[in-house]
Amino acid sequence: MADEKGARDRVLVTGASGFLGSAIAGVMREAGFAVRVTVRASSPRTNVSPDDEVVEADLRDPATLGPALRGCRYLIHAAADYRLWAKNPDDLVRTNVDGTEALMRAALREGVERIVYTSSVATIQPGHDETRPLTPETAVGIYKRSKVLAERAVERMIMRDALPAVIVNPSTPIGPRDVKPTPTGRVIVEAASGRMPGFVDTGLNLAHVDDVAAGHLLALRRGEVGERYILGGENVRLGQMLADIAAIVGRKAPTLRIPRLAVWPLAMAAEAVAGVTGREPFVTRDALRMAGYLMFFDDAKARRELGYTSRPYREGLSDAVAWFRAAGHLA
Repeated sequence: MADEKGARDRVLVTGASGFLGSAIAGVMREAGFAVRVTVRASSPRTNVSPDDEVVEADLRDPATLGPALRGCRYLIHAAADYRLWAKNPDDLVRTNVDGTEALMRAALREGVERIVYTSSVATIQPGHDETRPLTPETAVGIYKRSKVLAERAVERMIMRDALPAVIVNPSTPIGPRDVKPTPTGRVIVEAASGRMPGFVDTGLNLAHVDDVAAGHLLALRRGEVGERYILGGENVRLGQMLADIAAIVGRKAPTLRIPRLAVWPLAMAAEAVAGVTGREPFVTRDALRMAGYLMFFDDAKARRELGYTSRPYREGLSDAVAWFRAAGHLA
């Protein structure tokens, strides 16, 4: 294990071209690790540091995973298909479930010493902590179901195959480098652009992406194999989040609360259009189903056992808005 100053042990970070993965790679690099990152041939390289070793690998192609892991002492698996809607839902299963299992099998074959698997609070009952997991049957939407199935697969391998994995469950990260952007990033862009005159009354647990990334390093160093740790921030109602975004950009905050059922026809129409265009709709029926719950979570375990901390969520909002503006997403 690397010491607290960080030895030059090699760590493989999957998903490092994306939002959270790039933040994790940065944290590991700053801690002194030799960082190797995986990218798909089609992945944008905007978030990939020239200081990292880059290898092409694809979770849907198991033959690429062993070579990517070769010579790595540690693995942080942050790659995932994070979409609330997909024209072909099986794509999420192939990446999030089958790909995770294939990567974990490759890690065992290559003798990886320690693994941090990035799950999600999507696998946990809203309003609770790690002791209240969801089942595939109670998870709303294909993304949540795929993450529940993947987490259960990792847990089985820990028990059956002595997989040396620690599981972390990030809440909703916000901040810079959200290149895609994520569903939450799209909300920030739309709100900052003045295109959200109303909102559904729901809530999220929001954390700065760099704090969540730092939590991965803590889990690698201090987490217990087989345990799960929520990496969160502040529980915030959507109306408050939109008001804070409005204050950052100097706009009037939206005050119109829209009943979820009133948005249902719009979601159906948006999904129908997406079925033709293949572009992810801004609002979906699964998102509205999820909005029926306050997605609030308790990360006390990570704070107590890992020493996890997070800054005020408004700093994440400010950093996100600044990055989206610099990247040309905001007029």
